[in-house]
Amino acid sequence: MRRRLPTLNGLRAFEAAARYLSFTRAAQALFVSQAAVSHQIKGLEEQLGVSLFRRQTRALELTDAGRRLYPKVQQAFDLLEEGVRDAKTRAERQGLTISVLPSFASGWLVRRLGRFTAAHPAIQVRLNPTIQLADFITDDIDIGIRYGLGNYPDLHVQHLMNEDLFPVCSPPMARSLNGPEDLARVTLLHDDGHGQWSTWLEALGVTEVDVSSGPVYTDSNMVIQAAIEGHGVALARSGLCRDALADGRLVQPFEYSMPSQFAYYLVYPKAYAQRPEVIAFGRWLLEEIERDAADMPEATA
Repeated sequence: MRRRLPTLNGLRAFEAAARYLSFTRAAQALFVSQAAVSHQIKGLEEQLGVSLFRRQTRALELTDAGRRLYPKVQQAFDLLEEGVRDAKTRAERQGLTISVLPSFASGWLVRRLGRFTAAHPAIQVRLNPTIQLADFITDDIDIGIRYGLGNYPDLHVQHLMNEDLFPVCSPPMARSLNGPEDLARVTLLHDDGHGQWSTWLEALGVTEVDVSSGPVYTDSNMVIQAAIEGHGVALARSGLCRDALADGRLVQPFEYSMPSQFAYYLVYPKAYAQRPEVIAFGRWLLEEIERDAADMPEATA
């Protein structure tokens, strides 16, 4: 249980007087009379049982107790102002700012987002594609979609979907691939940071493929696009190639797929858990993922 705190008016008068070391200037800043400031501070001192100022003829000085109290009160008012400003800004905007990997935004989310805005026209969505982990306060982010192991301390974490890794290529290139060993005759496309060609091949006992050759792409969607264009075979993440497989721009030439150690998670501060727009977006994401699971095509040999 919190102890009974002094009045807010008294603390505000003290903060202003300590800042200016003047009752007169504090009164001007607070748009009250000097007598009102003096009365509020006297009442605060009586509540605390200590003197906060030394009142000189032409000067005002903080006592030791006043010097100790001032930075704490100043910090408290700064936090209050920040909280009020944040609440006002969010209320006026009534929107949802989403931090998301550029690859997931362009490869999955954007294609489906129209269904969310159609179902929730009052929620204005703003995407912030970035590879950096967003700070929810300083970056003004409401929710994030992250790709990782799910360990995000102090945040609400909701698992969205796992991923599998498997080779994909254009339909013409697939016709020249009879088995995984044929990958030795084509260009391998690599996803920097997520490529596991060697692990995938080792699981099938294939050792004659040079996994060190082939171009490396720093964006996962570039790998998918290169495969669509027929530049080689990519070890793709299932979440990013669903649409290209569904419409036939890509095919999966081999049946074997390997589960990724990473997954997608929806994350946001625990204080946001009851916000209607956050709840609505989380539910919509899960519905879209269920729709994908139902529509996912089978591997094409």
